[in-house]
Formats: sequence, structure tokens, C-alpha cells
Amino acid sequence: MPIPEDVTGDEIDKDVRQELQSLPKTLAEDVAKNLVMVARLIDEDPEGAYGYSKVALRLASRVAAVREAAGFAAYANQKYSEALAEFRAARRMTGSAELWPVMADCERGLGRPEKALDMAGAPEVHKLDKAGQVEMRLVAAGARRDMGQLDAAIVTLQSPELASNSVQPWTARLRYAYADALLAAGREGEAREWFAKTVEADRDGSTDASDRLAELDGVEFVDAFDDSDDSDDSDDSDDSGDPDEGAAERVEVDEDDKD
Repeated sequence: MPIPEDVTGDEIDKDVRQELQSLPKTLAEDVAKNLVMVARLIDEDPEGAYGYSKVALRLASRVAAVREAAGFAAYANQKYSEALAEFRAARRMTGSAELWPVMADCERGLGRPEKALDMAGAPEVHKLDKAGQVEMRLVAAGARRDMGQLDAAIVTLQSPELASNSVQPWTARLRYAYADALLAAGREGEAREWFAKTVEADRDGSTDASDRLAELDGVEFVDAFDDSDDSDDSDDSDDSGDPDEGAAERVEVDEDDKD
């Protein structure tokens, strides 16, 4: 697959670069460039990221960082069985528990929430840093919801990290998941409170909490007129209808089901 001229491979993390030192220089550079493309595209073009990950995998399948990147690319494309296999391979190579939460989430994606819950109670969880433990809590709560256990999902999310007033990288997602679970359980007042708290913590707009909050408050958004539509309407002088009729529409939000 083509690599843009502005990609040099030097953009990769220093730890990944160190892993690639086991490869011949030219090969390492090619792998690095493909890994950069995976990272660049995975959010906006997951299929493209997947394609570059397969190239990197073909070039250096014995490098843990490559297997991990391939796992995340497959995960982004909802290829959960493939993602789980890649994450397991990376974990065998490194011995790290870092990928444990996303591996559990793959089990959810494969329709095995019970397995995800088993993993949430495994010794590996104690080896995770704070961010990893919060991620594991999110996955466990999601598994509870998969099983129709809304009250249990809410309890699972209740934690010191949720109650804390400090804003950490995981705060917005944790508060959002809690608000969403409350809303699903019919506790609209509490859900509104927590969506508002999510907005306060979501400094980079990673969630749609502001839209969810507006929806609960009954706020409607009006679409701006398209110039072409405006000119077409001006030709019809007999039209007595309100030009704004039907233009306002309530924001529709998809449920955030993978944390």
C-alpha cells in the first residue's frame, strides 16, 4: 500500500522503535512507516488502517508491537476473533497484562460477556495501572449490560474514580458510561446530572455527552438553509408554507456500547 511522502517512520514511539531494532534497517523503516499509517488512520479510516497493519504483519510478525497494532486495527473493524488472536500473540511475546481489558472486550464482541466478566475477576487485573483498571471496569459494566443486568452495571461503575472531582484521561468515558447506564435504567434525572459532569470533563470532545444532555433538556437544533434550496424556494411565490417547517430535528445519538 502507498505511503505518503511526509511519513518517515520516525514518528513512532521510542519503545516501538527499539523493538524494531531487531530487524534489518531497511525492513525496520518499512515496518515503521506502516505502523505510522495504522496510527494515523485507525480513527477516521479503520479499513485503511487495517490494510497497513496487514502489510506490517507480513513484514514482521514476530515483533510484539506489530501484533498489537494488527490487533487494534482488527478491533476497530469489529473483527474481534482476529483482534483477540493478535492481542494474545502480543501478550505472549511481552508478558504484559496491558492488553487484558481490550482482550476482554473482544470476548464481549464475540458474544461471550460471561467470559469477559471472568477476565474482570482474574489476577491479571491487579497488574494493571490505574487507567487499565478503569478500562477493565468499563468492560465489565458493558458485559453486565450485554446480559441485561443494568443495576449490576451501574454498581460496577460506582468507584472512587467515578466519585473523584479530579479530571483524568479516563474520567469523561467513565462518567459517560455511568450516565448512559442510568438513562437505560430509567433514572433520567441522575443521568442528566452525570451527562453534565461528563461535559465538564470531556475537554477534547471525545464523547457526545453535550448532545445527550441537550436531548434530555429538549433542546432542538435547526439546520442552516442550503443556498441551492433557498434559490429554488424563491421561485415558488405561491408556497404559503413555513420555510422552517421540518427543519428542526432532534439530535439522534447512538448508544456508546464499548468502553
